[in-house]
Order: sequence, then structure tokens, then C-alpha cells
Amino acid sequence: MFVVDDDPSVLRSLVRMFQLEGYTVESFAHPRPMLERVPGERPGCVVMDLRMPELNGLELQEELRRAGWKQPIIFISGHGDVPAAVKAMKAGAVDFLPKPFSPAELLAAVARAVAQDREAMAADGEREALRTRFSSLSPREWQVCQRVAQGLLNKQIAAELGTAEQTVRLQRGRVMEKLAVDSVAELVRLMERLDA
Repeated sequence: MFVVDDDPSVLRSLVRMFQLEGYTVESFAHPRPMLERVPGERPGCVVMDLRMPELNGLELQEELRRAGWKQPIIFISGHGDVPAAVKAMKAGAVDFLPKPFSPAELLAAVARAVAQDREAMAADGEREALRTRFSSLSPREWQVCQRVAQGLLNKQIAAELGTAEQTVRLQRGRVMEKLAVDSVAELVRLMERLDA
């Protein structure tokens, strides 16, 4: 988890609170050094102040996204700036807490953000595993796979691809075997998950 706040006392108290809750915390008193940091590989989130010198929270949010950060962002602000809150949420922030907020509110927002990040990382891992399975198909098997998923019969696939029906039957069998599916319905679900 990452915390960015230019107020040293707020930064210290946030870090202490999160550490007491069992989070591993990396803190930054200025936004720029965070941009030099590589995104974490564990589920987490970024808690940041909206108003900071040099680079405000919205600008940092944009820079982080551009740099490939996917971790959820929670904004905290002593200035109840509704337009800024709307802009932050539209840009993907998961929460915006105006100061003063209770520790329980912030901890609940962090728990939600970390759970969201955990789910996103699991989904990314699953899609990567699916891509690996699909990459084992030859170009022709991929063509057959797409048409099987569209519900075409072997005869129709053979006509579209200009090959014999028996050849399509063999290629279809290899597709099902390589993808470890037993039915067309499973194949369709697998392809939907790949595109998700």
C-alpha cells in the first residue's frame, strides 16, 4: 500500500494506523518520487491527498495511470472540492474522503480497494493463463475454434475454410483437447473469459 501526503504529521499518523492494521506501507511526502516507484505486485491501493505542491493528486493519478499503475486510488482532502471529487472518480478513483474522516471510514475504504485490487489481479492472472492456452493453437486451429464457438457445424466450417470435413473434425478435436474443454458451451465460456 502507498500513502502520499505532503503534511508530515498526517503522513506519519496514516502510516502508523495502516501498519497497526497489518498493511505494508510505503510513504511519500512528495508526489514525484512515487512516479519513480514500480507498481507493487501484491494487492494494495494508493491513499493520497488531493492538494499537494508541484503535482496535485489529480495530476499524480493521471501520471500513475500513464505509467501503468492499476492499483485503486483513494483520495483524502481537507477541501471538500466537489468538482475535483467528481473528476477523480471519473478517472478511476475508488473513493474520495473529505477531512475530517474517521479512521474506520478510511480503513473500510482501504479494505474495499485492496479487495478490488486482489480480484483484478486474479482476473488478470486468469486471462493470462487463458491466453497461454489459446496460444498453443495453430493458426488453422484458431480459425476452427472461432467458428465452432460461433455455432457452425463441421460441414459449414469446412466450406468456409476450403478444406475437407474430416480435416475440420480432427482440428476441432485438437482444439478441444488443447483447451481442455468437453463441450462447445465450455469453449464459448472460455472465449468470453478471454475477451473480458
